[in-house]
Amino acid sequence: MTSNFLHLNNTQAAILSLLISAAGALIAKLIGLPIPFLLGSTIAVTAASLSGIRMHLPDWLRVFVFFTLGIQAGSGVSPDTINQMVSWPVSFMMLFVALVLVTGATYLMLRKGFGWDGPTALFSSLPGALSFVLVAAMGTKANMVKITVIQCVRLLLLIGFLAPLLAIIAKNAPHVVVELNYDWTVQEALVLLICGLAGAVLGHFSRVPGGMMLGALVASALLHATSIVTAVVPRSIADIGLIVLGVLIGSRVGAEHRSQLLRYLPAALCAFLIGTVASFFAAFMVWYWLDIHPAQIALAFAPGALEALTVIAFSLGVDPSYVASHHVVRFLMIAFAVPFLARWLRADTETGASE
Repeated sequence: MTSNFLHLNNTQAAILSLLISAAGALIAKLIGLPIPFLLGSTIAVTAASLSGIRMHLPDWLRVFVFFTLGIQAGSGVSPDTINQMVSWPVSFMMLFVALVLVTGATYLMLRKGFGWDGPTALFSSLPGALSFVLVAAMGTKANMVKITVIQCVRLLLLIGFLAPLLAIIAKNAPHVVVELNYDWTVQEALVLLICGLAGAVLGHFSRVPGGMMLGALVASALLHATSIVTAVVPRSIADIGLIVLGVLIGSRVGAEHRSQLLRYLPAALCAFLIGTVASFFAAFMVWYWLDIHPAQIALAFAPGALEALTVIAFSLGVDPSYVASHHVVRFLMIAFAVPFLARWLRADTETGASE
């Protein structure tokens, strides 16, 4: 049950959530944090949610923000991006290696080091695709609180530590958009709006993580890559979108998770470290073999949320299509692997019980 000691209704909770998120973003901007509108809002909302203040966001606003952020992220793609894609299959192969390393090492750590049961350890170990992982775990005997806490802590640590580090690394990154064109024509606006909406709808029904944002991103990317549309969404609108995204990320943990956070924090920290080391190894190999900037590779291989990391990629000026494609491929890998892993766990449990 979500704590609501202020007795707020949905409208009041939504307004307060946005005010807290905006205040955190403004403070982060004033003190010079990187990606301030995402980092500041996420930190502020997380703190408020843990203190027991009810966070809420209307579904329509979430949909609008995912669409807007997808449109802007897609505008970071240029015709030069197409020339890079011939080298991506190697990168996808190393992504699979990273997924196996992260999941296997984290699973063994949770099973042997912390004594967690098999299903809980498995679903806690899978990097990314949080919504799919939680839905799949509900059909097993896994501990949902443990899974939720460890996955959310991993996401918050990624946002809190990865973004500032990448802001430093990305200073010399080959920016996708050198000069942004904000001069819209009515024709361009209509083309982008109609194609973006069509892409968002298709993405939604595809049931991939962040499908609505991804669909809008793909539509926008295709239009910008072919120079059919050259103008981008004003940065001020995108900043508002990041504030709303901060509410979505920060509200995933609440007052009811405070005791579990402290109890499972060591396991979550170990899982984060294992995931970071394994992903770093695979990312290093991609950097060694291919001519891709480290900041771009790090965002693509980081075991986090598609929406947040794609937006960070755009904010830092690196290729959002590379980042988004890798997170979608990892989701598909997880989606295909989970049924087989669950069947193996079930057989292993039945064998252990019979013995």
